[in-house]
Amino acid sequence: MNDRIIPKEVFFDIHGEYESWRKKLEILIEKKKFNAVMGVNAEMLSLYWTIGHDILEKQKELGWGAQVIDQLSADLSRRFPDDRGYSVRNLKNMRTFAKTYPHYPIVQVPLAQLDNMPIDPLLRANLQIDSDGFVQVPLAQISWYHHISLISKVKDDAERVFYILETAANGWSRDVMMLQISNRYIDAKGKAVSNFEYTLPPFQSDLAKYAFKDPYSFSFIGTVALQNELEVEKSLAAKMTDFLLEMGHSFAFVGRQYHVSVDGDDYYIDLLMYHLKLHCYVVVELKVVEFIPEFVSKLNFYISAVDEYVKSPEDKPTIGLLLCRTKSDKKARFALRGITQPMGIAGYETEKLFADVASSLPQIGEIEIELEKTGEN
Repeated sequence: MNDRIIPKEVFFDIHGEYESWRKKLEILIEKKKFNAVMGVNAEMLSLYWTIGHDILEKQKELGWGAQVIDQLSADLSRRFPDDRGYSVRNLKNMRTFAKTYPHYPIVQVPLAQLDNMPIDPLLRANLQIDSDGFVQVPLAQISWYHHISLISKVKDDAERVFYILETAANGWSRDVMMLQISNRYIDAKGKAVSNFEYTLPPFQSDLAKYAFKDPYSFSFIGTVALQNELEVEKSLAAKMTDFLLEMGHSFAFVGRQYHVSVDGDDYYIDLLMYHLKLHCYVVVELKVVEFIPEFVSKLNFYISAVDEYVKSPEDKPTIGLLLCRTKSDKKARFALRGITQPMGIAGYETEKLFADVASSLPQIGEIEIELEKTGEN
């Protein structure tokens, strides 16, 4: 990028409007800088929005072109040499930020646009709604770097509000937020097939619904699509931070191959977790094959065992989560009919490349046919 200083006479007006405006911005930067250095994100966002808004206004009122950003970048960078925030690119980001959020320090969208969003009931209950039916979400909940990435990746206002709320609630880093956007988290959250509506009290049911999603993305464990459940569990345990991020911030890991004894026989639960908002244990069963109805019976048994031998009186009823490589939603719903224990059924994905390779391999039936042909010959 060309950092040369553009002669001021190229865009100066005879009244020195630019010089006066630039000095005002320098005073503002010095005033705000102390709070920004102290780590107050709201102050940085406020500063950047004001600069971006001023650029928009000056370009609109005085007809200044793109050259003013090059000039301002050079001048502010020279005046504040230790700051890296006044590059041409970042000044353009500030302008975009101000244009995207004209109602700073909030972003507002009609409540109706959020009605179909998979927003956690606790977050939804705390939304601020004005008298005109607009939801007002504070922008300072996430950082400048989150915002710039979010603006470039998500164009819909309501969807952007959704990711602001989820990022703040889950404590996602910018990279994790971008990964969730790439994985279409908004389309997966709350989509697991479940019987929560019939097995849990209304508010608990809503919380449980949005605690799970479908599918889960386990791409971080690598190429394990054809391995057995134990190897998948080991991979998840070895990448526990990634696993918990994918499950959701309210999940706590209790144990892998968690031992329970029922009437003298030993049983081992694939993964036992605890959900801090639901205040209950969550039994997670992993299958590396397509869902079959028989899996529900085993999960139902484990839920009963945890309720009987692990759960404390103050804990809510244990919930089960069955994770299968693939599933039919209709078969899953049929399998849950009449089940009185709360449980959800979802799919999971590993590395797509390996999944593609796996799908191209001959299936058991095809191998048997070929063996029979070989035997006949």
